[in-house]
Amino acid sequence: MCGHTRMDKSRNEYIRDKTGVAQIAEKMREARLRWFGHVQRKPLVAPVRRCESLVTRHIKRGRGRPIKTWNETIRKDMIYLGISEIMTKDRAQWRQRIHIADRTIVG
Repeated sequence: MCGHTRMDKSRNEYIRDKTGVAQIAEKMREARLRWFGHVQRKPLVAPVRRCESLVTRHIKRGRGRPIKTWNETIRKDMIYLGISEIMTKDRAQWRQRIHIADRTIVG
């Protein structure tokens, strides 16, 4: 795509800067928060919203570190970006706050 091969041993950051592509972790965070905002704007009776309130206390967990839940991940993403759940009601503002723009190449 940009004339480099694996034999050049170029760092990913250099290739991303040259092509103007954002980091994958940032784009994944954007996609998670975009879906979260979509779900939060749904009415409470929507099937996707009813899944949030399912009680999972009776499920026995295995040994070791507990699996990170969707809610934990979303909460950390919102803290990272400094946004709150109330902002999801205004779609335009929400999309503006979570959007990670790819850098464009000039010239």
